[in-house]
Amino acid sequence: MKTLACFALLISLTSAPASAQLTAAKTHAVAMGHHHLNVEDAAKNVAFWKSLGGKSVKLGERHIVGFPNVLIFLREQKPTAGSAGAVVNHLGLQFQDLRPVVKRVAATGISVISQEVVGATMKVDADGLAWNEAAGAYLAFVRAPNGTRVELYENKKATLPVSNHHIHFYSTEVDAMKAWYVKHLGATPGQRSGMEAADVGGVNLTFSPADTKTEPTKGRALDHIGFEIDGLEAFCKKMEAAGITFDRPYEKIESIGVAVAFFTDPWGTYVELTEGLDGL
Repeated sequence: MKTLACFALLISLTSAPASAQLTAAKTHAVAMGHHHLNVEDAAKNVAFWKSLGGKSVKLGERHIVGFPNVLIFLREQKPTAGSAGAVVNHLGLQFQDLRPVVKRVAATGISVISQEVVGATMKVDADGLAWNEAAGAYLAFVRAPNGTRVELYENKKATLPVSNHHIHFYSTEVDAMKAWYVKHLGATPGQRSGMEAADVGGVNLTFSPADTKTEPTKGRALDHIGFEIDGLEAFCKKMEAAGITFDRPYEKIESIGVAVAFFTDPWGTYVELTEGLDGL
């Protein structure tokens, strides 16, 4: 039943608006696909993501909110904890004009937590915006109703009002984690605003040092992240040959033309790989 419910969600994406398309997956062999969140109140969480400019799709009691280059899957299940303290600390979206977005979201009662997250290193103004000197840009942090931290990043040169931006990992082994994603996902290594980073289609993977060991994602507010892969079966075989064990091996769902596989990285990030999600 769980499998059927999961793929019923995928079928609902056929009605998703153009602004929710995974455009980077059309041009990259490895690209951002989706984030899967555990939520107690789906309606409240849908409203939150829509307040950031997302477009919602509903199938019965199931919910998805889409942004350019990422889909947010919402599963009604109480999370074991928020994203703070987990290996994936927060998700990032970028905006052409950030201040009105933060004011709009704050007016709905959502917690703006910039002071809590970066107040020790950046000056936070009355609206909750912090100036990031290294990036030369404003940013802000908010907490989703389910406890997921979300960074809102301003990029005046962005071509869209809102789009996907980054996934921020925290680890006591930053260099090893970055190297792992470069090796196994083919990410392009680099830096972002002075932080270790790597890019795949449609998303930046940012890696920051943690003082103590971070916790696995599965079961928490942000349960898992998902990448869209061209040639997924061969990709999985290559990962298996490299010694990676899959929590759920490659499976092709012929009825909807989507293939999936799940693994957990060495630091506890639960990851789903899909092929065909961009086609839906």
